[in-house]
Amino acid sequence: MFGKRVTLFTLFGFSIRVDMSWLILAMLITWSLAVAVFPAWAPGHASTVYWAMGVIGACGLFLSVVLHELSHSLIARRHGMTMKGITLFIFGGVSEMDGEPPSAKAEFWMAIAGPISSVILGGLFYGLWAICHVAGASTAASTVCLWLALINVILAAFNLIPGFPLDGGRVLRSALWYWRDNLRWATRVAAQIGGGFGLLLMLLGAFRFISSDAIGGIWYFLIGMFLRMAAKQSYQQIVLRQALSGESVAHFMSSEPLTVPPVLNVRRLVEEYLYRHHFRMYPVVEDGKLLGYVGAEQVKDLLPAQWNTYTVGDILEPARAENTISAQADAMEAMERMSRSGISRLLVVEGDQLAGIITLKDLLKLLSLKVELGDATAPADDRGTSLRMNQPAWRSYARENRGSEL
Repeated sequence: MFGKRVTLFTLFGFSIRVDMSWLILAMLITWSLAVAVFPAWAPGHASTVYWAMGVIGACGLFLSVVLHELSHSLIARRHGMTMKGITLFIFGGVSEMDGEPPSAKAEFWMAIAGPISSVILGGLFYGLWAICHVAGASTAASTVCLWLALINVILAAFNLIPGFPLDGGRVLRSALWYWRDNLRWATRVAAQIGGGFGLLLMLLGAFRFISSDAIGGIWYFLIGMFLRMAAKQSYQQIVLRQALSGESVAHFMSSEPLTVPPVLNVRRLVEEYLYRHHFRMYPVVEDGKLLGYVGAEQVKDLLPAQWNTYTVGDILEPARAENTISAQADAMEAMERMSRSGISRLLVVEGDQLAGIITLKDLLKLLSLKVELGDATAPADDRGTSLRMNQPAWRSYARENRGSEL
């Protein structure tokens, strides 16, 4: 979902990040406010004033989205959920969480907190507009306040649409989850509604594009397409979690991986291991102790002339928490750790000893087997629908596992 991200600051322990796509949105919002919206709302000002109003309005929207997402994160943390941070991107903002809410009640309060905060912000900005109006302040200042009041109410109303993964869809899912005590079924229903709403937006966008509003039509179409993809991915995440939950890493790991010593020079590593076995990772072990791993990624920065003088110990990546996991850990934890670190294989350790290697391919074998068996572990009212995914879909989840909302 995200490209290059920049961390701006930390608020209440949450990292606030901006995806580069958000800069495009910020520029478009500033331009539209300065050129079209504010000149129509408050005529008679110089162009420099309108551009200043546009910048302030865009910054106010930035603050509003951050506070909206922050309210989600604070409630989630209160209910014991682990939050990775908040990221703003071209379609809005997202609170990044590990796993699903522990209960329907936690889901409800986490979801509803965002729209409530937006309504409160809308009221505060409306109050500022009223104060400016009564005090006879500049129409420029009062207009910006009025626009921010309106945009926060719109943000709350849009997110309350009962289609997953919007806030309203999460509220709906929490109600269905509480009613049937079946998270997967509740997610499937809410995601289908969210996908339907996304399709409606895409059709509306196509109609606007061919009628009179090409730019608006493109935005409606893109937002609708994003919602459809996010809704589908949200259901797949539930399926993956239930398929892998309770399965230990030890069941899927390779217990006798090919290892290399740290004293091996790089040329022998390339010729005797990389060219011969074609593995992407070779654990580095000395006297039974795991030191780290090495592969083509670590070799490529060296010139061939340096291969005789450098050893594996000089270029290895050390064993750290993000690239190691216990054999007794849950397989879903391995999937999530791969997602966070961006690597497709982990070193399985017992203390400082190497127990094996687990790869994304190992986990996909389990999912493929469950497809072949018809997902016999699925509840009776949801069987046969949960694992209709192909490998690209699973790999997409492995690359990115974040909550999604506008």
